Amino acid sequence: MAERLNKDSFQEKVLNAPGLAIADFYSDSCIPCKKLSPILADLDEKYPDVYIGKVNIVYEQELIEEYSVMSSPVLIFFKNGEEVDRITGAVSKHKIEEAIEKNK
Repeated sequence: MAERLNKDSFQEKVLNAPGLAIADFYSDSCIPCKKLSPILADLDEKYPDVYIGKVNIVYEQELIEEYSVMSSPVLIFFKNGEEVDRITGAVSKHKIEEAIEKNK
């Protein structure tokens, strides 16, 4: 299951990840975010070489400003510390898998 990240752990786990990393920007009150959560859990098991972490937009204002997150859910894909892709809104598992394969 994806771990919740703060500013410090975001740097360590996402920006310094050895491969592809996905940051799920979410809020606890967001219904589409709740629908996305089990999909991300499945993908976390399917792609052990891809790091998936969660950023709560209510508590991590500095990160949402830094990455211009205006709504939730937002999945931001990082490789070598740089943003390489972004998906906004609740999307299908297939759409996320396509983004993973494209950016691995």
